[in-house]
Parts: sequence; structure tokens; C-alpha cells
Amino acid sequence: MVLATAAVALLAGLSGCVGGTPQVQHDSSGPATAAASAGAAPAATETGAAGPLADASGVPSAMAAEAAATVTVTKTVTDALGRLAAGSPKPATAQVTDALTGAGIAPASLQVSQSRTPTGLEADAIEAAVLHGKDCVIGQVRDGAVTVTVLPVLASGKCFVGS
Repeated sequence: MVLATAAVALLAGLSGCVGGTPQVQHDSSGPATAAASAGAAPAATETGAAGPLADASGVPSAMAAEAAATVTVTKTVTDALGRLAAGSPKPATAQVTDALTGAGIAPASLQVSQSRTPTGLEADAIEAAVLHGKDCVIGQVRDGAVTVTVLPVLASGKCFVGS
């Protein structure tokens, strides 16, 4: 009996959730309101610091602008490393640094791995990372082949682990 009563109460409570698709009404004299198409629910009002919510379709958001900038940095890294790898399939650290800074990457946002191991052997691959907002654009040159990917910034605020 208790279970049946609880089920009926739950169904009655949820019945308001299936009243239709919410409609957004734009009113130039007040904030945007949302009301269920059934009309039984009270209108909800939402405003931000700059006033009522506005229709932002067609206007790039900050996230879209940041993503577009990351795409630009990714293309810059890909092009610069591609040109470098074409002439030097196993470039040195300084060559990678020069290629990327020459392409417009700020030295302060750039990290490049070592081209030699601590024992003096040539590294199998060299990697470069460009810190861009919350993204790391990471490029690798291995035997003349270039691979570029975008990963999130580490908790340290850098792209590479370690120094």
C-alpha cells in the first residue's frame, strides 16, 4: 500500500515534466521567460549581469573564439614542423625552437623536448608544445613524419611533465 501510494505520488509529480516543449518568449520590455506549452506552470525569469538573456545565434561565443584560435595555432605548428621535417627528418631542439618561433609562436608559450638523451644518444622523436589558453598544441617529429594533436593543459599549467 505504501509502495503504491509512493508510485502514484511520483507519477503525479512527474506528469508536469511531460507537459510539452518549453517555449522561449522574447519580450523587449522585460527579461526572457520560459513557460511550458501547457501554460500551467509559472513562468521562470533568468537575467545575467548584462541584463536579459539574448539570442546569441550567429555571434561567436568566447569558447568558439578560443577554439578557432587553437585551430590557427595547430595549423601554424603543423606547417612549421612540416617544413622543418622536410629538410631535417630528425631535427635538434634548437631547430624546432627556431622553426616555431620563426612562425610566430611566442617563446614563453613554447616547450621543446631534448633531441639527445642524457647519455648522448639521438632521441627517437622530438616534441614541441605550445601553451594556448587551456589547450596544449603538441607536435611531434619522428623520422620526418609530423603529428600534431591538442590536449588539455596539465594541472601544473604546463604541457610537458617535468622540467
